[in-house]
Amino acid sequence: MELIIDNRQDKMDASEALIEKIKDIIVECLDYEGYDDDYEVSLSFVDNKEIHELNREYRGIDRATDVLSFPMLSDEFDIELEEESLGDIVISLEKAFEQSIEYNHSFEREVCFLVCHSVFHLLGYDHDTEENTKEMRQKEEYILNKLNITRE
Repeated sequence: MELIIDNRQDKMDASEALIEKIKDIIVECLDYEGYDDDYEVSLSFVDNKEIHELNREYRGIDRATDVLSFPMLSDEFDIELEEESLGDIVISLEKAFEQSIEYNHSFEREVCFLVCHSVFHLLGYDHDTEENTKEMRQKEEYILNKLNITRE
């Protein structure tokens, strides 16, 4: 699994330890869903201003959000690549910090949750119905608990 990181913000620090946990989360999500690790994920860290612009442009929602997922996994092209892109994850570290305070847990836990949540979106899951939301939450909690990333 290759993780491509683009840090386009300067408000919050993304430590090496956090990056390692993010990699572990992605690998665990892939393993849990029966995928091998021959995939690439692009992860961009942005601030609230940039994610607001992206949310407005791609989703038509005129406000900042915490995370956006852009899935790329498809059978549309029959090309043999060394690593196939699962897609792009964009996280506002500024919003993640705000939410960590709001939810009374660590910044690291919030970022890890957002990555886990987004990877399941990249794998085709959604929370558009109550049943789908429940399924997605169970998967997220399983992965985070397995990696001992708790709410503290």
